[in-house]
Amino acid sequence: MSKFTNFLEKLDSLDRRIIFLIIALVVLIPLLVPLGLPVETTQLTEDAFYALDDLPEDAKVLISFEYGPSTKPEIHPMAISVLRHLFSKGNQVIVMCLWPDGLFMANEALEFVARDEFDLVYGEDYVNLGYRPGNEAVIKGITKSFEANFSVDSKGIPITAIPIMDDIQTAKDVDFIFSLSAGYPGAIEWVLYAGDPLQVPVSSGNTSIQVNQLLPYVKSGQMRGIVAGMPGAAEYETLVIEKIQNEEGLLTEKAMTLLPNFMERRNATKFMDAQSIAHLVIVLFIIIGNVSFYVKRKNQRKY
Repeated sequence: MSKFTNFLEKLDSLDRRIIFLIIALVVLIPLLVPLGLPVETTQLTEDAFYALDDLPEDAKVLISFEYGPSTKPEIHPMAISVLRHLFSKGNQVIVMCLWPDGLFMANEALEFVARDEFDLVYGEDYVNLGYRPGNEAVIKGITKSFEANFSVDSKGIPITAIPIMDDIQTAKDVDFIFSLSAGYPGAIEWVLYAGDPLQVPVSSGNTSIQVNQLLPYVKSGQMRGIVAGMPGAAEYETLVIEKIQNEEGLLTEKAMTLLPNFMERRNATKFMDAQSIAHLVIVLFIIIGNVSFYVKRKNQRKY
């Protein structure tokens, strides 16, 4: 038996702790030292991006946070990128939450983007109306009156005292609805109870597992694209950065100064680097395991 054959046989009994250590390293290293693997954008992500990108500068966008810590790795990078995109164009953002955990996700995203990066004015450039229980009943409610459902915002400020809400009486008064959704209630409910009845365009950022449920709404024109999972988040990050690099005149001056920060803080792209390398290593282990098993069985038959 050759040394190489003997080596292949021994791989069959490789200590699983070594395998776990290798997987941990191939995940950790790209997160610490990004590889910068190329990101090719898909039509679904492009449709969502350009639907928001085509909005005029004075547009007001309603963003609903419907996810929690368990799906944060997939959806939170989308929230960051969408907020960066809208604030870079000078759009105003109205945030609300249909999930209790969504309030914490929204506060974190707004603190990071609106305050730390863009240094925007609360109540004028953006507002967080907070969480209200009721699922789709809340959506139906704001199609008739925001004030009846959100008398105060997440800080306890009366909605009538918030400048950004002066011209917003119902959901029909916003220019776009974007749902950051990990399940129910989420994107589908926004389409059924607000988008379709009021003819307000809707798009969403979702976990990858939800895409098949939402595709019929995209095909029928009821949704303007989908940002799907971590790959979609990485694609959206790429599109935002490309826009800032190539279309200076269509953006706020603040966005141009923040470009280096955006380039450095491409979290979804870093996650995709780690995920891609980890998948390659897992496939390699599967191939090695099968080859090792085949060689071992072949040698057993000889004896």
